[in-house]
Amino acid sequence: MCCGFSLPLEFFVNATDDLLTTPLNALHIELGARMVPFAGYSMPVQYPAGLMAEHHHTRTAAGLFDVSHMGQLSLSGPGAAAALESLIPVDVMGLGIHKQRYGLLLNDEGCIIDDLMFVNRDVSNGGDFFVIVNGACKQGDLAHIQQRIGSRCTLEPQFDRALLALQGPQAVTALQRLLPGVEKLVFMTGAGFEVGGADLYVTRSGYTGEDGFEISLPAHAAEAFARLLLAQPEVKPVGLGARNSLRLEAGLCLYGNDIDTTTTPVEAGLNWALQKVRRTGGARAGGFPGAAKILAQLDGTAPPQRLRVGLVGLERIPVREHVALHNEQGQMVGEVTSGLLAPTADKPIALAYVQADHSALGTRLNAMVRGKAVPMAVSPLPFVPNRYHRG
Repeated sequence: MCCGFSLPLEFFVNATDDLLTTPLNALHIELGARMVPFAGYSMPVQYPAGLMAEHHHTRTAAGLFDVSHMGQLSLSGPGAAAALESLIPVDVMGLGIHKQRYGLLLNDEGCIIDDLMFVNRDVSNGGDFFVIVNGACKQGDLAHIQQRIGSRCTLEPQFDRALLALQGPQAVTALQRLLPGVEKLVFMTGAGFEVGGADLYVTRSGYTGEDGFEISLPAHAAEAFARLLLAQPEVKPVGLGARNSLRLEAGLCLYGNDIDTTTTPVEAGLNWALQKVRRTGGARAGGFPGAAKILAQLDGTAPPQRLRVGLVGLERIPVREHVALHNEQGQMVGEVTSGLLAPTADKPIALAYVQADHSALGTRLNAMVRGKAVPMAVSPLPFVPNRYHRG
């Protein structure tokens, strides 16, 4: 790609004619999108304006993303909160109405099956939890959740619903014209809306580090609503390529690159997502898969041997995933999991796993790019300040 962009390998796998399409497929083609295989779907990686323009437009105005390949689920009934809390190391029982949290679906070794977002849409009758999981993982997640929760609550896949993301500092300006009242939401809260007889559920959240919204709606209503959004002067379509560069600048993990079934939440630096009530000494400590291992890592009794870090290049050479990292003595101490030349930060950035004793801020490491040592330094995250609307 030009301009130092790199796309994860997931953009180019499963290259087959037997791809699924989202409800916006015809609109993408009409808009001139370059379509690529992604998570089993034909998805827009960029539009004619290009990745760089789409990235900057999202940072300055509002970008519209089709993320309908993601999996949408509902867990409802009297046992829903307890059932979901038994699967993730997160406070579900204490989550208020229309409040949203980030969660991690774990296996019995305490490693990450998937990361997800969930919101409590209804506290009556035990709760109705709306869950969004990654597209490539959704069938496996569905089977895992059903097997683990049994009959404790009702699990309903809603894979036929569309999902749009409107991201950027002017997203609220555009969306409130169509959904009056949506401006009252703050970061990580949601509400239901109605447009043309279709039920929408909107959360003020996203995957870019910017203010923005994710909009779940019926498939039959998706194209008409997307056209209404694109008719707003602030809004332009944005593909998965810019979504990747935006999330990386925001320091956010991509499942399959930066987190997977070989990484624990503590190794991944996601301690902030594990509330005190689920930690040692908390009112509902443990009780999730791999709890003994994760709590020992958190408590320091068995600290992780490697940690996810941010890296900034000291030379203007992009560093991609799977590049080895050496210390100044030439010993391999880690590996890059995501990397590119960042459009907003205007410098090479990367996420990587390194040995814990090489994770301190400012530590100098060498990325081995085609045999050449490219100097990098461990950097704070995010690389670009987040601009979430917290009220």
